Amino acid sequence: MLSLNPAYLAASAAVGTVGLALFIYGKRSARFIYMLSGVALMVFPYFVTNAWAIVGVGAVIVGAAFFLSR
Repeated sequence: MLSLNPAYLAASAAVGTVGLALFIYGKRSARFIYMLSGVALMVFPYFVTNAWAIVGVGAVIVGAAFFLSR
């Protein structure tokens, strides 16, 4: 269930924005891993209700995309 906690809203908006930027970058550079991780960053905050978990999982997804693209 979605929460109206300000920390949750800020974390999900920040992670979703990073996901959108990563998706657009992946689409323009034709790199599938960035597009996939961007979609994951935009979608997963709907299923996580803790702000710290959103930030942590988002950092793991971005780190995985960075290391898998090298």
